[in-house]
Amino acid sequence: MPLARSLSVTSLSGLEEWDEEFDLEDAVLFEIAWEVANKVGGIYTVIQTKARLTSEEWGENYFLVGPYVESNVRTQVELIEPTNPVLKRTIDKMNASGCKVYFGRWLIEGSPYVILIDVAFTAWSLDTWKSELWDLCDIGVPWFDREANDAVLFGFLTVWLLGEYAAQCDEPPHIVAHFHEWLAGLGLVLCRQRQLPVATVFTTHATLLGRYLCAGNVDFYNKLADFNVEKEAGDRQIYHRYCLERAAAHCAHVFTTVSQITAIEAEHLLKRKPDIVTPNGLNVKKFSAVHEFQNLHAQSKNRIQEFVRGHFYGHMDFNLDKCLFLFIAGRYEFSNKGADIFLEALARLNYLLRVNHSDVTVIAFFIMPARTNNFNVETLKGQAVRKQLWDTAQTVKERFGKKLYESLLVGQLPDVSKMLDKEDFTIMKRAIFATQRQCQPPVCTHNMLEDSSDPILNCVRRIGLFNSSSDRVKIIFHPEFLSSTSPLLPMDYEEFVRGCHLGVFPSYYEPWGYTPAECTVMGIPSISTNLSGFGCFMEEHIADPSAYGIYILDRRFRGVDESCNQLTSFLFQFCKQSRRQRIIQRNRTERLSDLLDWRYLGRYYISARHMALAKAFPDTFMYELQEPTSASGFRYPRPASVPPSPALSRHSSPHHSEAEDNDDERYDEDLEAEKDRVNIRQPYTLPFKNKSSADRLHSWF
Repeated sequence: MPLARSLSVTSLSGLEEWDEEFDLEDAVLFEIAWEVANKVGGIYTVIQTKARLTSEEWGENYFLVGPYVESNVRTQVELIEPTNPVLKRTIDKMNASGCKVYFGRWLIEGSPYVILIDVAFTAWSLDTWKSELWDLCDIGVPWFDREANDAVLFGFLTVWLLGEYAAQCDEPPHIVAHFHEWLAGLGLVLCRQRQLPVATVFTTHATLLGRYLCAGNVDFYNKLADFNVEKEAGDRQIYHRYCLERAAAHCAHVFTTVSQITAIEAEHLLKRKPDIVTPNGLNVKKFSAVHEFQNLHAQSKNRIQEFVRGHFYGHMDFNLDKCLFLFIAGRYEFSNKGADIFLEALARLNYLLRVNHSDVTVIAFFIMPARTNNFNVETLKGQAVRKQLWDTAQTVKERFGKKLYESLLVGQLPDVSKMLDKEDFTIMKRAIFATQRQCQPPVCTHNMLEDSSDPILNCVRRIGLFNSSSDRVKIIFHPEFLSSTSPLLPMDYEEFVRGCHLGVFPSYYEPWGYTPAECTVMGIPSISTNLSGFGCFMEEHIADPSAYGIYILDRRFRGVDESCNQLTSFLFQFCKQSRRQRIIQRNRTERLSDLLDWRYLGRYYISARHMALAKAFPDTFMYELQEPTSASGFRYPRPASVPPSPALSRHSSPHHSEAEDNDDERYDEDLEAEKDRVNIRQPYTLPFKNKSSADRLHSWF
């Protein structure tokens, strides 16, 4: 589902539409990834959201290639006959030769064509293809690595598909094959080894070795140049995977990564400097109403508040109107995703809020899937008690309303002492007694299979945040993906994010970072780091990110304790903001949506494919990228008006929030947007030889 934003903001200045001179009528694009119609991680989001833009560019000549997973096909893919006669002959011949290849439309925005290959059906060829891989590339794949075995099968089947398509063409084709990640990379290596007429692009969204090294608590970024990469890969038993990834990076006509920080990583670990950086975007749908995203925030916040009322029943000694919802979400990598530093910062924030006698309560959600066996009984009971209280209140309200109506009907003012009888009081007392609780509200909403060794729960035990009444910071660990069908918290992820006040993502290893990007598009401030692709991207494009609700935590040049103190400072300053200041900040955050829209960021992918065509078919295509002579890109300046910072406001204490909400000073969002639009700097544009002046690209190197 596309994320939404309002029409009140301005588009990026100086980014007119490109007039592409490349003739793509005779070219065909195959985009190959293990996550085509198969959700595993963030690459699924990249391909799914980018499909509409790529379909508009390539039309009927765009095909996504992925694995056939029956459960996913039933719900996501409409199987049809191929409309392209060359492709139909290709698939028919492969199916006649012992393969199972399916063709259909992926039921997402853009409705792209998909070619799904059943790798399990050809598992009988695995040993033969492994031997061939060893003979050709000296890469051996162990029998017990199922993921690598799938990569071998998928790679050989992919190159079979591309080779057969080229053979079935009446005239020499211009094929572009874009491979994502190491799981699809073997197909690229085989394309070059068999000298197929294919222009190849390889994108690594995160290096294998980088992810493993960071999980091992090493000083990764400051020691990048010192790693013995072959030894490190061998020590972690991923040498064969590393070889596949490195071979794909070196064999590709064009090698890309998703961020500048990952480009540096790839240069040291894969030993090739990326040709271009292709940042990840989102489909940004515009609202017709000016402040609709603010209304959606209020609606979603109310639903989260209902959950909180049930979860903390019997301990609702805090004001929900002065309650801030923070969250962290993503793959359960305790250190890589920054959950460790977030928990430590929450403990320090709890101390600051208590010693300053703040009436603000912070509820921090941890949305990270882990191994569980069911919902926590106490958590489910809380939601049942909340519902029972609501039903009781409705019953008493109806009885009260009926008596009031009858009294007014006869022309008398009601006797308040007679409006509620003994039965009403009995019902209400029973409801109150039902809310009594002998234990603290649970930290985890589920029963964990490995409770004693779970990193988050062990850290909570160490810092002592058990949701007690004296704590100003509460923690809720939800070890499951959010779903609108959940009996506990019936909200999908997008709706939940909209209802929160701040996303916290202090990652140590984050090649891009879709979670803070999604927050930005929905107008929710977030905390990222200068070790994430998103954080580096925002630092490059925004003069003062914090004024726009993008807080960049320094984890590269500071120690863990210093970074934790900085994060605590960010959180404490955010807690000091009044409601009005948070509204202004959300407006500014949402104003950055254009930066993350595929209609802008998709141009980097367009450039990568055209560069590959020029390298593979130099007689037909020409595309030369020149080095920039000055800093590239454009930068949002600091907002023209006073930023929503407590330090510069009349009151720094949250005790004055209500007074600020009712002051006479008016905030004009349209005027604010116009001030920022005037101050947006024009982007630097690169010249291209033999190209129209409208063809522009912002270089990263």
